[in-house]
Amino acid sequence: MNALTLQWQDAGQNKTQNIYEQQPSKNPGTVRIGRDPRQCDIVVTNPTVSGLHVEIFFHSQQQRFYIRNLRSPNPPLVDGKQLVQGEMPLTEGSMIYLGQMKLYVTTVIINSIPATILAPLPLPVAQPKPQANLGHHHHQQSSPTHPRGVYGLECPRCHKVSPAENLQVGCPWCGTSLAAAVSVLVAPSN
Repeated sequence: MNALTLQWQDAGQNKTQNIYEQQPSKNPGTVRIGRDPRQCDIVVTNPTVSGLHVEIFFHSQQQRFYIRNLRSPNPPLVDGKQLVQGEMPLTEGSMIYLGQMKLYVTTVIINSIPATILAPLPLPVAQPKPQANLGHHHHQQSSPTHPRGVYGLECPRCHKVSPAENLQVGCPWCGTSLAAAVSVLVAPSN
């Protein structure tokens, strides 16, 4: 799952927030930051931050998180550059100033595993050869009962299967932890 972690200080408290590619928000597809709780998903109290200041979103074609300015009279400073209009990519270590408040991108996780890994795998053309010699090699007798495939994790909430590598980051579709997921075999096609 694609995720970005922000850290900042607000009203003397350290805050941390994960932003996921498709998490529910007040403006679907983005996470908005500012002082107005009616418009923002991350609400801060710093008076130098606008009511609706910026939004962070994941660009699926670019495979990157971006920040977009929503308040031209009070533009954010991103990695030392003023973002008056448009958007800028965010990376691990990016520093964002909204007014006098500093936000820091501590981690960025981009799931670069192609979705096709979840599709049934075609059997190799050379597959029948070992089966023809089953009588000669005792240890291969169990091969026909265990189809070749890949193991995945079935989400306990949405029941979609994702690669086992997602165990630490969660379901890429609904964000649910995969700690309690059932391990399943994605069988090859015939």
